[in-house]
Amino acid sequence: MSSSTQLNSNKNTLIPILIIAGLFFIFGFVTWINGALIPFMKTINELTSAQSFLVASASYISFVVMALPASYILNKIGYRKGMSLGLFVMALGALVFIPAAEARTYWVFLTGIFIQGMGMTLLQTASNPYITILGPIDSAAKRIAIMGIANKVAGALGSLIFGAILLSGIDEIKEKLSLVDASEKTQLLDTMADSVVMPYIIMAAVLFVLAILIRKAPLPHVEAEEIEEETNGKTTKTNIFQFPHLWLGVLTLFVYVGAEVIAGDTIIAYGISLGISAAEAKYFTTFTLMAMVATYGLGVFLIPKYINQALALKLSAVLGIILTFCIVFTTGFVSILFVAALGVANALVWPAVWPLTLKGLGKFTKTASALLIMAISGGAIIPPLYGRFVDSNKMELLSQGLSEAAASAQSATSGYWILLPCYVIILYYAISGHKLGLKK
Repeated sequence: MSSSTQLNSNKNTLIPILIIAGLFFIFGFVTWINGALIPFMKTINELTSAQSFLVASASYISFVVMALPASYILNKIGYRKGMSLGLFVMALGALVFIPAAEARTYWVFLTGIFIQGMGMTLLQTASNPYITILGPIDSAAKRIAIMGIANKVAGALGSLIFGAILLSGIDEIKEKLSLVDASEKTQLLDTMADSVVMPYIIMAAVLFVLAILIRKAPLPHVEAEEIEEETNGKTTKTNIFQFPHLWLGVLTLFVYVGAEVIAGDTIIAYGISLGISAAEAKYFTTFTLMAMVATYGLGVFLIPKYINQALALKLSAVLGIILTFCIVFTTGFVSILFVAALGVANALVWPAVWPLTLKGLGKFTKTASALLIMAISGGAIIPPLYGRFVDSNKMELLSQGLSEAAASAQSATSGYWILLPCYVIILYYAISGHKLGLKK
């Protein structure tokens, strides 16, 4: 390719890249406010740890329910209308928070989060394969890393803004709740629940406006290259089950999203369990996300010029294993910093897994993309498992005579062992799993 042709190609893809980055910003903002919502919901609805992590489940389980329907919808109405519809559905989900706050009913909150997740599924199903195949597959991780920067910067902003709105004064309110009678307790919790109404009205309004604007966005039509193996001019692959590297990629993305959500969404609650005030802990999700943003920037610089996508994935997995041991064998703020450092281990996994998994799929790319989107449900399943481990360990420690504070701290720390098998699976995919079934 000549330099002038390359320059024209870069110009042709710049505007679509910026538009998709804007979409990644939006669902990054909406997704990562869960870190503040979890301790908030735990307080206003008087939940256990496992119940509170259903906030993450409600968001991520929608990817299982909606991924294949989203793929069907996009095939019918196209990327642009599909993205617009996704934003519209997210706005409807935000509006559900108004009656949820009025009733202070947990399942209504979860319904709103689930509806927002359905809209995000449409956006993700369109934007991830689109950005992957918008340019050369070998540099896809670089483009996805740029998307990651937009996503996590938005997540950091969302976490800070909603942390300030929802968690300010929560420690004082918890103290009051233990001292007041039933009617005063109800009034305090109702007032606290009402604090979500205005932010979600504003969010809904912004999403409705963006849904209208995206309809006129200049997004070119792109398709994956037909690069399946051929014999005598005919493809040797006839169905999606003939690509073992795809199914391993789906498993890898499943455990990765679970690990990423644990790193971002549990860290505030973890800090509080270690005795750190909510006023300080509300910043902790931002630590994780900023670690990811810095590593995304490194990925944009290094991939593919200095390291390939598979090597980036190997390094990420090894670092994740090391940091898991560091978290569980340290205490206090040092342990929290190691949880935040998981952002470095996690950042390049998503950008590397997508191109490694979609490589060689040709006409099966759209179906494979829907399967990868379904793998985001790891964020719905693995964090509540962490919550269950924390609850069960806490009960056991309390039965051994430990104080409430000590039992909470120890059980929250030991729950991070759940990350170890996740990073081992990622490491296997990086070493050999991504090559299974592909022609050498």
